[in-house]
Amino acid sequence: MRFDEFQELRQRRLGATPSLLDAAETNVYRALAPLRPEPPAGPGTVHRCDLARAWLRRYELPEEWSGRAMVCRGVRHGLGVVFDWLHAGQARLWLPSDVYPVYFELARTAGLSPASYPTLPAPVLPTSPADDRPEYLLLANPSKPLGRYLTDAECAAVMSWLRGSPRRRLLIDGVYDLGAPFAAGTRRLLDTGRAVLLHSVTKGWLWPRTFGVVLLGPEHAELAEAFRADPPTPAQLILADRLLTEHGDVPRRVVDELAARAERLFARLPADVSGAIPAATRTCPGNYFFPVGIPAETLRRECGVLAVPAGVFGESDWSGAVLTSLADAFGAGSSSRTAV
Repeated sequence: MRFDEFQELRQRRLGATPSLLDAAETNVYRALAPLRPEPPAGPGTVHRCDLARAWLRRYELPEEWSGRAMVCRGVRHGLGVVFDWLHAGQARLWLPSDVYPVYFELARTAGLSPASYPTLPAPVLPTSPADDRPEYLLLANPSKPLGRYLTDAECAAVMSWLRGSPRRRLLIDGVYDLGAPFAAGTRRLLDTGRAVLLHSVTKGWLWPRTFGVVLLGPEHAELAEAFRADPPTPAQLILADRLLTEHGDVPRRVVDELAARAERLFARLPADVSGAIPAATRTCPGNYFFPVGIPAETLRRECGVLAVPAGVFGESDWSGAVLTSLADAFGAGSSSRTAV
């Protein structure tokens, strides 16, 4: 089921059964709109190199990497540039099948034919042998809808995959990492020297398709030129500068609000459903996706809970569902009455 089809079904079911607990809202921008900083007023000039250095300082990365920190318009834009470059180099691309359908849309627009691997209920890395082509594996850390960071064992498995061929590289989507510095697993993978990190102000500052950074590896000179030729607008650069310098506390506030909403969700769930939520997803900062090994139809019919089927996020053989904490019922003014 496509995302837009599910949203239509969700509205019909909520309309037909108002008593359903809506644990299927996915629009974080609508849910947290009061936290989004206002755009700056007035003219100004901001240089990409200064923004790259400010981003590196915030995430405690070496400032001498500024020549590799490519300023872009967000992760979607960054992936589009990277995928075009991969297609030109006849690279092989692996994408998570059940994370974000837009990954596949962007890859196919670039002319790629990506292969896939599942992440629910846990990531299963590809085992195909390497060939003579460049090979890139995209992963998200933290991953949604898995709702958590990669474990130490999973990071070790990724590093083992890298060691399988000198032509293998990683693309790490860090957009859901709202902390600074980045998660330990992400930093371990960066330390291999064989990873490209993509990040943006989309989730932490609630400004999608505005500003991001793609931190390239040292061998990506041609790719760097592609980014330099396709920069954000001056207005986007000014906004990014204000977000980083004047609104640096917004990601922390987003994390705090999402933690409060998650607790309200847990309090409203039946005990057996709440107990099925993995502990790691409960403690992942900024998380609002909570997978459970219970089918969405079972949750609706037997528990009165409307959840997102795993297939909405992409192809998945997993029969479980994903709960979210973004609906109005979990906002600050909602009741925290425990479900029975």
